[in-house]
Amino acid sequence: MAQILEADLTWIDGAFEQGIQVEVTDSGVIGDVGPLGRTPSRRLRRRALVPGMINAHSHAFQRALRGRGETFPQGAGTFWTWREAMYQLVARLDDETFYRTCLLAFREMLAGGITTVGEFHYLHHSPAASDFAYDRLVLQAARDAGIRIVLLNVYYRTGGIGQPLAPAQQRFETASLDCYWNNMAALGSVADTPLQSLGVAAHSIRAVGLEEMAALRAEAQRRGLVFHVHVEEQRQEIDESVAAYGQPPMRLMTELFDSMDRVTGVHCTHTRPEDMERFLAGGGTVCLCPTTEANLGDGIADLVHLSAQRGRMCLGTDSNARISMMEEMRWVEYGQRLAHESRGIMRGPDGDVARPVFDMATVNGAHALGLEAGVIATGAVADFAALDLDADQLTGADAATLLPAFICGSDASAVAEVCVGGRWLEP
Repeated sequence: MAQILEADLTWIDGAFEQGIQVEVTDSGVIGDVGPLGRTPSRRLRRRALVPGMINAHSHAFQRALRGRGETFPQGAGTFWTWREAMYQLVARLDDETFYRTCLLAFREMLAGGITTVGEFHYLHHSPAASDFAYDRLVLQAARDAGIRIVLLNVYYRTGGIGQPLAPAQQRFETASLDCYWNNMAALGSVADTPLQSLGVAAHSIRAVGLEEMAALRAEAQRRGLVFHVHVEEQRQEIDESVAAYGQPPMRLMTELFDSMDRVTGVHCTHTRPEDMERFLAGGGTVCLCPTTEANLGDGIADLVHLSAQRGRMCLGTDSNARISMMEEMRWVEYGQRLAHESRGIMRGPDGDVARPVFDMATVNGAHALGLEAGVIATGAVADFAALDLDADQLTGADAATLLPAFICGSDASAVAEVCVGGRWLEP
């Protein structure tokens, strides 16, 4: 039987409205939306209904690094010293610890109103075998948590441009493109639809050669799958690419692919403005991970010149040192304020900041993952977060100020409950 939801406020068409009812079909999809005049089967009193947020880039197993690698006895650290701590974690992860870490990360996402995760997954193998067993463990953890997942299955071939894999990278390996696609076929048979689907990912230009990168993207395009890749997070990556290929990674990618449609570049921290414009104008999407980029000392991407391309940016929690989409939303704006000594950098045409960054956390992320999600509209999946209008953090907010109050001043405690595919979960 269809559910009829009615909250005190509902986020629809870019504003909070009263008197809105949402029909949820038996298949977990939104039917009619509007002042339907029907008897609600679930009356959400003192709640504001928003679309479930989309975490477009996560490495769930790195949740186990939280609190580690935060002391620097040898002096200031870098991304590369952090990577060594991550490799040490990989070396000691067994099946049970890996599964429980992923489950914990996914439950924490749900508690904060994230209903979909794009899991950029490259820790494929058990400690003693090249078995791709951890791909299935990720899907199992997502199933047990109740979160919607797009498993962005990562191709990881080299330890650096033209370099063999280091011992610490052996559990990431995909031996060939044939091996990759055979594994994808096997995963497709066990993915728990409709909450689980697959996407294609190349780890980075460090881990995938240009010919294989092009072939991987072409096959993803032929199959109608999204394609994600780490791009220009670190200056060293750019220097190595220029030394090997004569061009930085983003420029190479825009020349290598015949279209940027359904391609998401993750980070783009040091991408040149002209290369970023070309990528976005060609249909690409950028996934920013402000909390992780700050934690790792990556730098701040320069977004001030991209006002016309706001719809091409989404957000992720990446290393999961902190899992909060509210944190990512406010710091995508606050980072720009610090860099440019100005306010309202991510504003939309009407000067509003809250709606553009909320779109990054919802509908833009859904686009990057190839989903009809992130919006309360007919035909979208019935994924919601219900905000507690009595939460102390939202005290004093009205329909006009609730969204910026939620983004700038709240945390997971403002989320009362979530719904994934029409099923309600207590945080």
